[in-house]
Amino acid sequence: MKLRSIIENGLLRFFLICSVISLSGCWDRNEVNDLALITAAGFDMVSDEKIELSVLVFIPKGGGSSDQAMESGNGGASQTLVRSAEGKTVADAMAKLQEKLPRKIFWGHTDVFILDEELAKKGIAGHVDFIMRHPTLRERGQIFVSSQKAKKVLKLMPPLERDLSEVLKELSQHKLGLNITTKKLAQMLIGDSGDCALPWITILPPENKEKPKQTIAYITGTAIFKKDKMIGIIDDSVTRGVLWLRNEILLGVITIKPPKTDGYISVNVLQAQSKLVPKIQNGKWIITLKSVSASDIVQNTTKLDVSNPVVLKSLEPLLAKEIEKRIKKARNQVQEEMKADIFGFAEAFHRKYPDVWNKKKNRWNEIYPNVELKFDTKCHIRRQGLTS
Repeated sequence: MKLRSIIENGLLRFFLICSVISLSGCWDRNEVNDLALITAAGFDMVSDEKIELSVLVFIPKGGGSSDQAMESGNGGASQTLVRSAEGKTVADAMAKLQEKLPRKIFWGHTDVFILDEELAKKGIAGHVDFIMRHPTLRERGQIFVSSQKAKKVLKLMPPLERDLSEVLKELSQHKLGLNITTKKLAQMLIGDSGDCALPWITILPPENKEKPKQTIAYITGTAIFKKDKMIGIIDDSVTRGVLWLRNEILLGVITIKPPKTDGYISVNVLQAQSKLVPKIQNGKWIITLKSVSASDIVQNTTKLDVSNPVVLKSLEPLLAKEIEKRIKKARNQVQEEMKADIFGFAEAFHRKYPDVWNKKKNRWNEIYPNVELKFDTKCHIRRQGLTS
């Protein structure tokens, strides 16, 4: 028994030692100093058979050369480097790009993807496929379409933020335009209509002409896609109506002009929620947009006493009318002219009328432009604001 106990204790110690040894390290670990941390990527069309992949590499302070520091966006707090390579596909270009970098490309911090206009018009499905298939790319990375080459945009040196990816992330979070992640884009492309929309960016003219790169790219509207091909652009004012239809409105200032008085009243929309209610009646396809919002008055240039509850209540129908005006403008341009279903009408009908949808889905391109849009808009002005 004593011998057996000694053997068991010996085996136990042996296995414990083996366990400690196996946990002492990680065979596939990646040291930061061995990685090229990509914060943004751009895809440009070179020819019908070639694209150019450009990446914005983030280098921690003190980790790069003086040449790299020259591409810093904010005076040396961090350093960025733009590198590019061409290929038949994004994967092909990435392999060639890796040959130019001494560090291993790491996509885990990539938050921004930029597509140039020419590439967007030819089709984006194949490029989105690469993003969704790659094991380390984030599904919450945001995608933009640029009026200029993506490579040129990535080389900008923002005066306030670390790099261009930080600028675009911040602008998207303001909810002044569409905020489209790679996951959301993929869902739109495989959705019932297959149409989609992406934020449209352009380069802001620099204040200092001698330093043309010291500026930013900013969101000026929305690129509209029929299936995966870009067919047009809407400006930021029309985009506001799109946000109401997509239930993505968060913040915004709306100005109304009360009748029989001079001046304007501006309100700040603090909360808003909208819902698409589909209905098929006597062969007619109808969507009712039900929306509810809460706002505060932020400026009053009229002589109206907005502290009077009766006056305040009389402004709410005017606000509802202005909101509906914005939505109608978006509907006219996107639904009637471009015939792209970026609002989710197809999904709404599919959910409520699955049997009818399965029979009619092949005719959706004929049905959609004639879908009638009705409104059920409720606005509540909560406070009239303070005066000093």
